[in-house]
This record gives sequence, structure tokens and C-alpha cells, in this order.
Amino acid sequence: MLKPGHYLKANSEKTTIHCYWDINKIKSTISKDKPYAEVCRDVNHLLTKAVARRLIADVPFGAFLSGGIDSSAIVGLMTKVSSERVKTFSVTFDESEFSESKYAQIVARKFNTDHHEIVLKPSDFLKELPNALKAMDHPSGDGPNTYVVSKATKNAGITMALSGLGGDELFAGYDVFKRTLKLNKRKWLNMVPLFIRSIAGTLLVKVKCGIASEKMAAILKQDKINFKTFYPLSRQVLMDKEILSILNKKELSENRVSEIVNELNVTNQVSQISQISVAEISTYMQNVLLRDADQMSMAVALEIRVPLIDYTLVEYVLSLPDKYKNPISPKKLLVDSLGDILPPEIVNRPKMGFTFPWKEWMKNELKSFCEEKILALSKRKLFDEHGVMKLWSNFLSDDPKITWSRIWYLVVLENWLEENNIED
Repeated sequence: MLKPGHYLKANSEKTTIHCYWDINKIKSTISKDKPYAEVCRDVNHLLTKAVARRLIADVPFGAFLSGGIDSSAIVGLMTKVSSERVKTFSVTFDESEFSESKYAQIVARKFNTDHHEIVLKPSDFLKELPNALKAMDHPSGDGPNTYVVSKATKNAGITMALSGLGGDELFAGYDVFKRTLKLNKRKWLNMVPLFIRSIAGTLLVKVKCGIASEKMAAILKQDKINFKTFYPLSRQVLMDKEILSILNKKELSENRVSEIVNELNVTNQVSQISQISVAEISTYMQNVLLRDADQMSMAVALEIRVPLIDYTLVEYVLSLPDKYKNPISPKKLLVDSLGDILPPEIVNRPKMGFTFPWKEWMKNELKSFCEEKILALSKRKLFDEHGVMKLWSNFLSDDPKITWSRIWYLVVLENWLEENNIED
């Protein structure tokens, strides 16, 4: 696969790879004294232009609508620039705490879209799961969500759909932005001796058991606490200790997120929030969200377009100082730039994220499938059988440190190894 912003040139003698766009070379070019209202107008203009550009199509189109800020913004702008009634699609569940249908319906009513709800039951997902997993050319745990909604959208006669992917990364929507800004204000922690910080981290885990505490403890145990050391920990699925417990090896190779951050040299970014955005775009968004969305949608012949990562919009927002992007409220710059497009119920709703009721399904309808894959993985030479099965047991017993994703990625890995006849 070519890296983003690169092209390959080939002739009869050789191939060469060239870089034509580099996200890390975007510098702050906007005056920090530019009025906020003017910045919002600029963002609105770029957003509208990005959506309009992606509606150029000679096939039926629609949009994914979760009812969150990002997808609602896309639908609102589509309605503004399109002469056709917009078709929208959302996934709903019987499990009410995961269903976003009421929010999607609010947006659909406001913009008078032709709205379609995909009611997904565990039995439906189980039926589609084999096809979703077979469509993966590499193991990833994030794809089946997109496969299901893409297939339903395609079955409704849609060939191209717009997605709100990228809004969290560009407009500081993830918790990692707030956590990183807080840590940047606590540089005095480096003045505290390492052994004292290590003790504090150990006590934190004992007092408040959970993934967040585990990661904070790991941060406190770093020789030097800075962006390059604590950001990679925010994107780890399993902590190093847990990884070693399920593998038959003594030490781990370099953390790939650490390598990417070092290669990017994101500390060159003037804005702290832009540092985080560049890291998020270059790791999780690029290597998980975009890649999975592309292969899962194309597996059912649906094209997904993503206006929120239009390069002109990305360049502008990354060049802004922190004062315009500080997430004192959810994606404030994006919301303010949209004016009154978004209903207040959408702006002020709790963030859910597009996820399925994985935990409940993996302990019930998907349990036998997951257990079969976990057991098979544990028998492989690379893995420690006791460690893998203990992880599975801890998940079933509701260990707060072992969420569904920590298990599901291993399930997908084993399935991928089997599908590709990979033996150890």
C-alpha cells in the first residue's frame, strides 16, 4: 500500500515513489488575531465546498447518519447544496443504550431526508459476520460495523455514500485531546523522582481499577513524560504487560504508534491540538478507520466519501492556533461554524460513537464463535495458552481492564490466520 500523499511512477526499468502532500509540513499561517467569527465563516465555506465537491456523481447517493455532530453536519450541508432529497441510513439496536435512532430521526425530520433505519439483531449480525471477515485482506476489529451498514445502504439502491469520518480527529472530538492538554500543563511531573511517580501509578491502579488508570500508571512510569511518550499509550489496546502475558516471548518490538509519531516529528506543529490531530490522523484514522471503511464498503460495491478530511479543510484547521479549537464543548469550532444548522439536541447529546453492543453479543449470541477462535489462537506456538485463556476468562467475569475490544481483535486475528491458511 502506498503511504498517504504519495504516488508510484513505473516504467520498464524501475519504479519510484514520490511524496506530493505531507500533513506534517502544514504550519500555522493564520494570524492568531483573526476574529473567531471570521474563522468560523472560513470553516463553514470550506466545509460546504468539500461536501458539494463530493456530491458530483452520476449514481444514486446517500449519507450515513448516526445522529452525532459529524454525520448530522454532513447531512445538513448535503441538504443545503443538493437539489435532490437526501437519503440517509442509520443502524438501530434492540439494546436501547446503543441505539442512536432518536437522534438520527431528529436530524432526518429537520432536513426532510428519505430516512432508512437498519434494525440489527444479533442473529442478523451473526449471519453477515462470515462475509465481513472474509472481506478483510488484513486483520482488523473495526470493519464489521461498516460492512453491515454499507451492505444495507447498497441494497437500498445507493452506490455512493458520504460519511462524517474525520470530525473527531480534526475538531478535537476524542477524550485524548483533553487528556493530552491536561498533561501538557503538568510538566512539573518530570520534576518528581521516577520511583515516586511509579509508586503513585501503582496506588492509582489499586484504588481505581480500570483501563484509564492502567494507562495513567504507565505514563507515570515513563523516564520522561512528554507527547512522544504518553500519546502512543492512548492508542494501545492491550498494555505491554498484558501483551507479554499472551505471547511466548520475553520482550516486545517497538510500539508502532511510537515509531509513527517519531517519524512525523509532530512536535514541529505550533499548535498542541494540531499535534494531537496529526498523530490521530496518521495512526488510528489512517490505519484503522479509513482502511476498514474502504475495504468493507468496497466489498459490497459501495463508495464512501469523506468531506471532513478534504485537504483544504484539513490544512486550514491544522494551521489554526489552539484558542480557536479548545474543546471546552464538543467540537466547538465545528459546531460554531455551522451556525444554526444543527438542532440543539444533537449538539448537547452525550457522545456515543458508532459501536455495536459487542460486550453483550460476545457473552451471548457470539460467545461460541469467539470461544472457538480464542481457544484455537491459544494453541498456536507464538501464543501462551494460559495467558490467552485467562484473558478470555477475565472478560467473561467482567474485569474492567478487559473490554470487548481487547478480545474481539484476537478473535479476528485467529479467523484471519485460518482464512489465509497461515500456520505457525
